[in-house]
Amino acid sequence: MPSALPDGEPVPADGALPASALAGGADRPLGFYLHVPYCATRCGYCDFNTYTATELRGSGGVLASRDNYADTLTDEVRLARKVLGDDPREVRTVFVGGGTPTLLAAEDLVRMLGAIRDEFGLAADAEVTTEANPESVDERYLATLREGGFNRISFGMQSARPHVLKILDRTHTPGRPEACVAEARAAGFEHVNLDLIYGTPGESDDDWRASLDAALGARPDHVSAYALIVEEGTQLARRIRRGEVPMTDDDVHADRYLIAEETLAAAGYDWYEVSNWATSDAGRCLHNELYWRGADWWGAGPGAHSHVGGVRWWNVKHPGAYAAALASGRTPGAGREVLTDEDRRVERILLELRLREGVPLSLLRDQGRAASRRALAEGLLDEGAYARGQAVLTLRGRLLADAVVRDLVD
Repeated sequence: MPSALPDGEPVPADGALPASALAGGADRPLGFYLHVPYCATRCGYCDFNTYTATELRGSGGVLASRDNYADTLTDEVRLARKVLGDDPREVRTVFVGGGTPTLLAAEDLVRMLGAIRDEFGLAADAEVTTEANPESVDERYLATLREGGFNRISFGMQSARPHVLKILDRTHTPGRPEACVAEARAAGFEHVNLDLIYGTPGESDDDWRASLDAALGARPDHVSAYALIVEEGTQLARRIRRGEVPMTDDDVHADRYLIAEETLAAAGYDWYEVSNWATSDAGRCLHNELYWRGADWWGAGPGAHSHVGGVRWWNVKHPGAYAAALASGRTPGAGREVLTDEDRRVERILLELRLREGVPLSLLRDQGRAASRRALAEGLLDEGAYARGQAVLTLRGRLLADAVVRDLVD
């Protein structure tokens, strides 16, 4: 089941933000994340805030229906306009995620985007992305999205091997994600991503290479490759605990990452974030870069998180409770926190170190500086970048990114 929300202070009923959060907003890019919480089935490894029809039956009534979800989410976009007041910014990025956004009609996704366009305006070069299940789209669906203003799409591929997909409880057929790339290109999508997962129990090095080769054969301009994290409370965690499938260890994850880097680099893909590769700077996911660089974004939908000017808040998780709050004129916000300058400094290090450009050494305290010198001596940080005042991970450093970050934030 979905993980729990963090603790925090109450959100005002009207969603109002402190004046300090709104100050200087014009100098920061603004993005929107739209969360669609519906899935046809629950994947065994997933702990995202998603719900199947069975899980919603009897617990949310008509308010939790995906048939009117676009209208409900549009209500939150209008709330965002009220909260942000006369903020002059046009929206730079929109990302529709889930869940399975493409369980909604394509016209619904276009309508949700239209609400943002009507309330805020979209920048002329705005990046507009949706995630998609390969089995839930066809040529007509993709054409409708493209005509409606979407210009980037991310397909969940995970693996090319049937037995790996079975362990993950993925429902698409091998080969379908690659076909979707061609269909998206034919529909006029400028940027296409394929999401892969490595380290699934029962996956071999050859399985992983086959998945990479299949993805590259489709020629997307962006590939994401994530190590499988087995979250407590998921079906996969229960199967591992019962001994039905083996746990993959960290050494296997490291080996798979090296295979990914070698294969993707040879095919002309450059890493720009630890788990993301693109064929050009234009192919990078600008919306995710908003997160990694601590910019402003409004997260609309059940369980969605937002950040504006150092204030972070999160919505109630259940679709029924979310819709009920908006229907009554209240914010769906469940809690929030106001970040201190120290919080923001630490978060910059945590997130920006994952990027190809790295993080300025000037952000480090004395202990962090000492740790950075040790990391440099151990080959975890790039010497040239360090001389220019930036901490940038080497390939070995990317393998140990979490440990490097922990040392640098001290």
